[in-house]
Amino acid sequence: MASVAFHTLGCKVNHYETEAIWQLFKEQGYDRTDFESRADVYVINTCTVTNTGDKKSRQVIRRAIRKNPDAVICVTGCYAQTSPAEIMAIPGVDIVVGTQDRVKMLEYIEQYKVERQPINGVGNIMKNRVYEELDVPAFTDRTRASLKIQEGCNNFCTFCIIPWARGLMRSRDPQEVIRQAQQLVNAGYQEIVLTGIHTGGYGEDMKDYNLASLLRDLEAQVKGLKRLRISSIEASQITDEVIDVIDQSNVIVRHLHIPIQSGSNTVLKRMRRKYTMEFFAERLERLKEVLPGLAVTSDVIVGFPGETEEEFMETYNFIKKHQFSELHVFPYSKRTGTPAARMEDQVDEDVKNERVHRLIALSDQLAKEYASQFENEVLEVIPEEKFKDDPKGEMYEGYTDNYLKVVFKGTEDMIGKIVKVKIEKAGYPYNEGQFVRVLNDLDVQETAV
Repeated sequence: MASVAFHTLGCKVNHYETEAIWQLFKEQGYDRTDFESRADVYVINTCTVTNTGDKKSRQVIRRAIRKNPDAVICVTGCYAQTSPAEIMAIPGVDIVVGTQDRVKMLEYIEQYKVERQPINGVGNIMKNRVYEELDVPAFTDRTRASLKIQEGCNNFCTFCIIPWARGLMRSRDPQEVIRQAQQLVNAGYQEIVLTGIHTGGYGEDMKDYNLASLLRDLEAQVKGLKRLRISSIEASQITDEVIDVIDQSNVIVRHLHIPIQSGSNTVLKRMRRKYTMEFFAERLERLKEVLPGLAVTSDVIVGFPGETEEEFMETYNFIKKHQFSELHVFPYSKRTGTPAARMEDQVDEDVKNERVHRLIALSDQLAKEYASQFENEVLEVIPEEKFKDDPKGEMYEGYTDNYLKVVFKGTEDMIGKIVKVKIEKAGYPYNEGQFVRVLNDLDVQETAV
């Protein structure tokens, strides 16, 4: 029996797609093996969001070639899409497929076995207008199931290469989304995370259908769905209609990831972002009215070309004022091929790092303050795995609907279920809790009052 091994670099969408590619191999009778062991086929799903992503991708490709020089080496993903020639030039690479036509990978492998000639299966992604269906009925190791609903992005922010790697915005057929959501709930998943390259833009390429419609339909039509999370949404996509749906929903969680990137209007303009801080603030206030206790997490780029100390402080003060619950902070890094990489006034690395540290310290403080509101409250947690730092092996960790990480004493059979846990000691990076009981089907979903 032929064996296949996977290595995924980059974002959640890539991890989702690796699972989908595995399904294709599984149907053809392949065995899945660990990437560090010897396999007949290696699939490397690459990332290109930064120049470092490219470099890491190349290192992993070479590692696979060393493991088994006779194996078929397949490279896919974003770096494969933007730089196929660079990858084909690595001796030992046999097949390159970009971010579309993944379904053809198995045909290419059979073709390669016969012809023994490297195959470049990368096409022009910018011409693609149709969402590529890739089904994932279950995940190898997760308690939260990702459900990809769209592909591509039309924004062309000046720091970002992703439209060139993923193409333009295209939405998945709503019936397919609902069908797969039901399949995931039937497979035992309590929580579904809607994901994509520009998730909140779902439906922008459709007539009379949008993200709000999809959220409504998922809740109405998917039987047994307990929790629905949006992996990421731009402020400009948080329409009054979306806020309305969130307000009325019993399954959409109290957590939104809204990338801010900068809290300064002048920097946002240079980034070519589609909102002002005044608009962002107004949306946050509306959201917090309808969802008390809402956790808002965000991404921030520090040290974008030309960022002054004043502009950085605008970001710092905005985040502090609006009490985000956690930040992902990135120092700006030049991505070859983007307008920002060619801008004058690149910020000194030392200045960037110093600002990153200040913002991470603020994020830690805000995360603790956010968590402290829930001390002594009973929250619903989905345990994911054993807590690694527990020598006795009795502690489990998982997330609440509002994305607090909770560690508590539990048992193996609780994994993947919804359990009630009392937060005894709030903190960051995790909260300590006391198990109360497992939520059963007779419990009426308690909606946030």
